[in-house]
Amino acid sequence: MRVTEINLFGVYVAPISVMMVAAWFVTIWLRWSAARFGPLRYVWHPALFVFAVYMITLSTIVLAVAAR
Repeated sequence: MRVTEINLFGVYVAPISVMMVAAWFVTIWLRWSAARFGPLRYVWHPALFVFAVYMITLSTIVLAVAAR
């Protein structure tokens, strides 16, 4: 695996920060879907659940990038 800095408009950014932003957008979409269709109201602690979903999403993205 070769992970190097990403040139973003002339600023070198660590790859994990780009992955964190991508996971954040995916988590926002998943949270919106869960709130829209109802499963989020059956969760004991919604904020903790959303944080766990974010961590799972971020881990999945990191593992997918590392596998390439």
